Amino acid sequence: MALALYAPGLGYYANASRKFGALPESGSDFVTAPELTPLFGRALAQQVGEALRVTGTHEVYEFGAGSGALAEQLLDALGESVKRYTIVDLSATLRQRQQQKLARFGDRVQWVSELPEQMAGVVVGNEVLDAMPVKLLVRKQGVWCERGVTVAEGKFAWAERETDLRPPVKIPGDHDYLTEIHPQAEAFMRTLADRLQQGAAFFLDYGFPESEYYHSQRNTGTVMCHRGHMADPDPLEAPGEKDITAHVNFTGIALAAQDAGLPVLGYTSQARFLFNCGILPMLDEASLVDRTAGQRLVNEHEMGELFKVIAFHKGEFWDAQGFRAGDRTGRL
Repeated sequence: MALALYAPGLGYYANASRKFGALPESGSDFVTAPELTPLFGRALAQQVGEALRVTGTHEVYEFGAGSGALAEQLLDALGESVKRYTIVDLSATLRQRQQQKLARFGDRVQWVSELPEQMAGVVVGNEVLDAMPVKLLVRKQGVWCERGVTVAEGKFAWAERETDLRPPVKIPGDHDYLTEIHPQAEAFMRTLADRLQQGAAFFLDYGFPESEYYHSQRNTGTVMCHRGHMADPDPLEAPGEKDITAHVNFTGIALAAQDAGLPVLGYTSQARFLFNCGILPMLDEASLVDRTAGQRLVNEHEMGELFKVIAFHKGEFWDAQGFRAGDRTGRL
């Protein structure tokens, strides 16, 4: 998964193909919330602005900024309260597109290719955790194996070997079961906990708490590929030409961060978070196009329920706006 997504020049996020866009006709593969409507960034800015004020910081760090749409929306909404906006992105091709889109903000926007050693400010990551490589675990006839990739007859194929690795919770029953574990995303959270000196972090992504993620009936895993706005379950076909994702285990993310000294600030659905951040009056005043797109963000049958928001704080806890109603931290 790491090679298919990030290998220099060949990986999906390292090549020149267009990834983000609202329509297949644009040559894109999938759409993210900021691409749908700027209302997403305007609502999120309410929470980011509050976090900057409460923590006494002036810098925003965005991981995996995609087309730069969210950065543009946040910078427009937050104005001069953001003294510096640092984008952490591994993709040189995406960085070029971001630089074009964000040129009008001048040197307030900076780019780095790895996590800064020390940070003070507000961290934002939209659909970042789902793109971090996972390990596949499969149980067959009661025996757990790690699933990897080999070459057979000139093609990529699955191969399995017994392993001591296990899902973080016991899977009831003895039926065959395929799932994932997320060591890279959890390691990322530990590193973030170490390097964020003061501030907060907000991650928006699709996934579940652990009890739902490892439900006995979720026995085919969550790995999915996206190309041309079509989904398929086969990452071995056309590697480097399509996105590969896995849902987020938000319990694992929360525990990794908390154990490393980065406590949870809140956790809820994307719909509830955006409602708390004032998206309803924004929808009332929006154009028909933006109102229709905005409904997708909060509709429970689209992005409103599958997508979650989890936040962390370094410094004093506060009653963050995005979680004041409908906080689900107790379900993690």
